[in-house]
Amino acid sequence: MLDTLFSHVKPMDTVFRGDGLRDFFLYRDLGISEATGGKVIAQLVVAHNAPEKGTGWHRHEAEFHIVIMLRGWARFMYEDQETLVSAGDCVHQRPGVRHFLFDYSPDMEYLEIVGPADFKTIDVEPVCPIPAPRGWAI
Repeated sequence: MLDTLFSHVKPMDTVFRGDGLRDFFLYRDLGISEATGGKVIAQLVVAHNAPEKGTGWHRHEAEFHIVIMLRGWARFMYEDQETLVSAGDCVHQRPGVRHFLFDYSPDMEYLEIVGPADFKTIDVEPVCPIPAPRGWAI
């Protein structure tokens, strides 16, 4: 017996919503959580508001987490390493890595795939100082 379902989600099947993890991003569910019975979530994430404070230092309780940048860029701190993630880049966030997304472009869009789907986000103590976001020029 299979414990996953076939899933085919078209762009018009789901909408970007503002009720995700961060209020300055919008999220579009791709139907994978339902199809896998909660084993994995896949979602598109887009910039909604200009960066002000960023995500804060945190880690995720997840077995698997990748980010594939589709458009634009984002600047992260992974532990004490500043990392520019640009369109076409793929980042595997190892379980428990402390990180902080602190800057991103107005056109930023990434695909996030995480297992399990109901992963937890835990705030952590700062690892190092964070550069200031550049903001969006008007």
